[in-house]
Amino acid sequence: MNLDAIKTGLHGATEIMVGTRDTAPHVGSGKIKVLATPVLVMLLEEAALNAVEGLLPAGLQTVGTRLDVSHTAATPVGMRVYAYAELTRVEGRKLTFRVWADDEVERIGQGEHERIIVNVERFDVRTQDKVARTLTNIKK
Repeated sequence: MNLDAIKTGLHGATEIMVGTRDTAPHVGSGKIKVLATPVLVMLLEEAALNAVEGLLPAGLQTVGTRLDVSHTAATPVGMRVYAYAELTRVEGRKLTFRVWADDEVERIGQGEHERIIVNVERFDVRTQDKVARTLTNIKK
């Protein structure tokens, strides 16, 4: 597994225009019609993905394993949100990112995100084995 291209300092980003589908009532995380925390989390993960996914050898991808973020400011429908990630540590297959998001006015969240590099084929075999074990337990 040659991961020479995966180095600290890599950056990724993504953005959205907040729509009603992105609000807390729509995703079930609250009643106020502002950007939902689960959507912020999705954006931060996407920014981290964008930092490294295109640099991984064929057959490898990353999966999220830990996310520690604060969501400190509300963003209304119709405003843009920009999410960013910077790769700060590479420890074997574990990647650690500093993540943050801003709307058009202010910082709305920040934190740290970890991802692990996995072999997709082996990962799929393990998940299918889990399904098979579950089905076996159901039949008992």
